[in-house]
Amino acid sequence: QVQLVESGGGLVQAGGSLRLSCAASGRTFSIYAMGWFRQAPGKEREFVAAISGSGSTTYYADSVKGRFTISRDNAKNTVYLQMNSLKPEDTAVYYCTGRRGLGARTTRGEYDYWGQGTQVTVSS
Repeated sequence: QVQLVESGGGLVQAGGSLRLSCAASGRTFSIYAMGWFRQAPGKEREFVAAISGSGSTTYYADSVKGRFTISRDNAKNTVYLQMNSLKPEDTAVYYCTGRRGLGARTTRGEYDYWGQGTQVTVSS
């Protein structure tokens, strides 16, 4: 069992930056691919970014490509999402997620573990 705890959300002006962190329990963090999803009010939860267990492969949604960067530190059991050039449409609850397996995935159903989420609000 893996437990995920997100932090780093908050209120920021458009054009600003935030870095989300997700701390995972367990001693085998490196065997889990990780990802970030987000859910805005009244919308479906959508894929944002994913990273393989080794960190060598990453995927991004088109809407965040070039602005967001996912990374991980396996020694600290932590995955990060650096968000730059934030836009009001990035406002959502951001969820950290993990899956058993090294390969990164972009589909919600392929993930096994979810954090509670952290709110990101971007004002115009």
